[in-house]
Amino acid sequence: MTATASLVRDPTNNIVNVPNALSFARLLLAVLVGFLIEWNSFYSAMWIFIFAASTDFVDGWWARKFNQVTKVGRILDPFVDKIIITAALVALCAHSGSRIAPWVATLIIGREFLVTSIRAMVEGQGGDFSARWMGKWKMVFQCAAIVSSLLLLGSSEPPAWLDWTTVALVWSAVALTVLSGADYVVQAFHIFRTSTPKN
Repeated sequence: MTATASLVRDPTNNIVNVPNALSFARLLLAVLVGFLIEWNSFYSAMWIFIFAASTDFVDGWWARKFNQVTKVGRILDPFVDKIIITAALVALCAHSGSRIAPWVATLIIGREFLVTSIRAMVEGQGGDFSARWMGKWKMVFQCAAIVSSLLLLGSSEPPAWLDWTTVALVWSAVALTVLSGADYVVQAFHIFRTSTPKN
């Protein structure tokens, strides 16, 4: 049996694989990013954040490519994504020049709690509640806003365009957070309505 063939065997119950290892590594890096922001090491936090966020695409591709999608991975991957974002946002709220207000972080974190609860209800009943395109773009803009905010904080004399860009990215992330949250609520409503037996 070749190495490639061994990789594509049914791995549903095998949690020790590359995608899950990347997710655990991302979790540790997310905690480190939070500490680095608190210690005012903004550029270091930015590069580690970029690396950690980018591995999300790598582990997803690997899991699909080599049939290493596991039940643990389906839970761990979105959980770690939320920790990466929330750890950075909460830490950035402590810096007045970050352009990320506490209400922004509260809104984004609240949306994640809502979607996670809905997903648990839907998938607990055997339904499919996979990520939608708007939710993926929301993640992209949230990451971009965090990177821009870290660049802003790390610059001794930030240019005006960087300040404007950060504000625009933060508001774009907020808008997509609200819209994607509403999209998931509507999707869940349709799922529950069609699955409810009629008398």
